[in-house]
Amino acid sequence: MVEAAGKEALGRGMKSVGIRIARAVNRVFGRKGPVLFGRYHLRVLRTPREVRHALAYVLLNARKHWRRRNGSNPPVLLDVASSGAWFDGWKRPPPAREAPPPKAVALARSFLLRKGWRKYGLVDPAETPGGHPVR
Repeated sequence: MVEAAGKEALGRGMKSVGIRIARAVNRVFGRKGPVLFGRYHLRVLRTPREVRHALAYVLLNARKHWRRRNGSNPPVLLDVASSGAWFDGWKRPPPAREAPPPKAVALARSFLLRKGWRKYGLVDPAETPGGHPVR
């Protein structure tokens, strides 16, 4: 999830991220050319509920895929590829595989992403996005 001051700022930021990723991937694989094809998925989140669902999706999406593949509830562990180690909206601290490195995410600036979403409850690390919340 990203925040931007407007469409132009978002577009410039996403272009910059795409270039950095392409340079890194091309350096590792000794190749040239584009890496990311198409555009990013843009969806403006306008309500606390939408933001809450998006946070759960971003942080816990690996759980959804585990359940689909294995037909069972996944273990309650942080996805090592997510920013969950720095997230301060957990209902209870999720077990971590290792100590998180220094903070790698920016603080939220908008009300909805800072506080508004909490109206619908903190995120439980045992939730599976796209399913019903675990109670």
